[in-house]
Amino acid sequence: MKPTAFSDLVLPDRVHTSLYRDPALFEEEMDRIFNRTWVWVAHQSDIPNPGDFVTTHVGRQPVIVNRDKKGVVHVMVNRCRHRAATVCEAQKGNAAGFVCPYHAWTYGQDGSLRGVPLPKGYKDFDKSEYGLINLRVEQYNGLIFATFNADIEPLDSFLGRAKPWIDLFMKQGGGFPVKTMGEHRFTFPGNWKIQLENTTDAYHFPVVHKSFLTSLDDATEDLFSFMNAGGYVEDLGNGHSVMVMIPELVDLEENLDADIPERFAAIAETLRQDYPEDQVRRIVRAIGGSGFNLNLFPNLACSMAFFRVLRPVAVDRTEIRHIAIGMDGGPEIANQARLRLHEHFQGPMGFGTPDDAEAWERVQRGSAGMADPSWVMVNRGEDKTATSAGDVTAETGMRAAYQMWKRMMSA
Repeated sequence: MKPTAFSDLVLPDRVHTSLYRDPALFEEEMDRIFNRTWVWVAHQSDIPNPGDFVTTHVGRQPVIVNRDKKGVVHVMVNRCRHRAATVCEAQKGNAAGFVCPYHAWTYGQDGSLRGVPLPKGYKDFDKSEYGLINLRVEQYNGLIFATFNADIEPLDSFLGRAKPWIDLFMKQGGGFPVKTMGEHRFTFPGNWKIQLENTTDAYHFPVVHKSFLTSLDDATEDLFSFMNAGGYVEDLGNGHSVMVMIPELVDLEENLDADIPERFAAIAETLRQDYPEDQVRRIVRAIGGSGFNLNLFPNLACSMAFFRVLRPVAVDRTEIRHIAIGMDGGPEIANQARLRLHEHFQGPMGFGTPDDAEAWERVQRGSAGMADPSWVMVNRGEDKTATSAGDVTAETGMRAAYQMWKRMMSA
């Protein structure tokens, strides 16, 4: 029998298959989750200068993220208040304002309506009432979030216990600020929550990513043999979770006196021409990325050495962005090395992402198969608690995300 209430769709150890397949349920998610919570929209390095902008989405709603001449960050619905045309189609750029290409309504960098052609055609028209819709915006450690919900808790409170992990992730700058360095973008024919599950799922790694593991040198392959290396998955509250795979790489500013891996030896030697030894070691240690994946509900993963961003398009279609990150102002050789590592796993010809995407697609296809009762299991492993060390293959992150889903959908 199919459950009839949102709260019945998520049990402590399983979720109903309709979460992947029900179009009406998907529409409710767009309203109850993506329109009502904090959604990641950009990194501060995407808009470093006054006038810089990027276009993206909050759920399915198109938005412009920009920095005005005073340095204030805005997130505005990319929809003219006249006849609903998008006022900006470029993915990124720099603009003094935005002009609708349909009837030339003109908006300032803050979204205020500045000009309307032939204004005498309107009676009792107050321009102050027709600016672009602005979302509430807050930031944490370079991450920019926005929400349509004016009454939501502050971002600082929403992130909660995830904040120290964000701080650790941002140490990948190797002493320099973190910056974005381009991305791969693709869609897969599956529900957004299938990808949400994947980020803190270590159980699949040696199976799905066998080709990736065989492409590594022996030392790197040993590093990724983390099933019995003391890792764990932890529920951080509000649907957030962290999966620690390589404990010795959690804090990239520790163990700087350890031997430099052979694969980075040539880079280290080049860096020594311009940097002192302690800085060389800090940069080299940062090149390989952190030893954990951090999931921030509902749409951002800080995954070892890149940002993974999901965007729900339809109940059975999801857009994924894999954003490479590097060192802003750091040595070019280090950023080049990070890009090559990114391409090796995340790229369209990489050894990781294509295999992941096939697995996600298979889950969506398989979920159409009949089962009685029709549940997807998320019951593996024990959660990390004060008395339990947890398990790196535990499905703790999935349970955390679905309990947040249940809370928001039932509110």
